[in-house]
Amino acid sequence: MSIADALADAGAKPAGKRPYFFADREVERVLAITMAVVQELAVTRARLDTLERVIEARGGLDRAEIERFEPSAEAAAERGLWLQEYLSRVLRIVQQEAEAATATGDVASEDVAVELRD
Repeated sequence: MSIADALADAGAKPAGKRPYFFADREVERVLAITMAVVQELAVTRARLDTLERVIEARGGLDRAEIERFEPSAEAAAERGLWLQEYLSRVLRIVQQEAEAATATGDVASEDVAVELRD
């Protein structure tokens, strides 16, 4: 997978305009970024807990060994790609707002709801 493909997938969004729940869009933007980080941290914590339990069950691992670890070029490249995808997910709202500023014809879900209600 190329970096461009990974970034495009990370920023994917549903059709239509993004619904906003707060009057201040800046608050919405900060909340969206914060929640993306929260989600990523929750997944990381679960995986780390699993890893620690597996290592403990197998007899342990010296923490100094982890501190001395140096990734191979391939591992460093994988980490670099992951970091780019992660940042794209965290900053997704910023990317989508930039795309929405140039898009025409998108309908916001809240506009559809008003039309259906009326």
